[in-house]
Amino acid sequence: MQASQETHSKMVIKTFPVGPLQCNCTIIADPISKEAIVVDPGGDADRILAILNEEGFQVRQILHTHAHFDHFLAAGAIHEATGAPIALHQADQFLWEHLEDQCRLFNMSFEPVPNPTHWLEDEEPISISHLKGKALHTPGHTPGSMSFWFDDEKLLLAGDTLFKGSVGRTDLWGGDYQTIEHSIRHKLYTLDEATKVVTGHGPSTTIGEEVRHNAFIRGIA
Repeated sequence: MQASQETHSKMVIKTFPVGPLQCNCTIIADPISKEAIVVDPGGDADRILAILNEEGFQVRQILHTHAHFDHFLAAGAIHEATGAPIALHQADQFLWEHLEDQCRLFNMSFEPVPNPTHWLEDEEPISISHLKGKALHTPGHTPGSMSFWFDDEKLLLAGDTLFKGSVGRTDLWGGDYQTIEHSIRHKLYTLDEATKVVTGHGPSTTIGEEVRHNAFIRGIA
């Protein structure tokens, strides 16, 4: 599937499905400096690197919304090729330490991945050149699930916390429904309703659409 691309005045956004479970990988870049962030490189490292090379992007960070295997499979190759640090919330360290077990459980081949070089924290600033964002701790799908919010562009990368019409599963390691409900209501549904939500899998949506129509967690009236 071809990558979708948006070019705002200050940001280039490329989102495309990768890997065996079609995780949405997103490249965010400054169109002037060409500095970039790769979020959730869940497979197809050659494709990700080809896009980066074609655009001349220089990767400054590799961000993970969480540490399930389908969101990390190309992280090692991207790190090796670019030298960019790998960032994750520390509450998902136990999942990262068992990536090989996760792959085995789903009959996926495992390639060793270096440990995260940076532990993300709630409300931590994210920046490349003049682009400014923020990491939001949105646990529930996993204890360390993160969402990445770019206010100026009204863009949210929600990982597997929020989907179009649905929410992330909570029956896997460390998942908790009450926790994900709290994260969505108090961290995500408080954002501008016009915010575009890039989900971890499947189509994008908006905060307003989910507040009004999400089948699992509606917004508070």
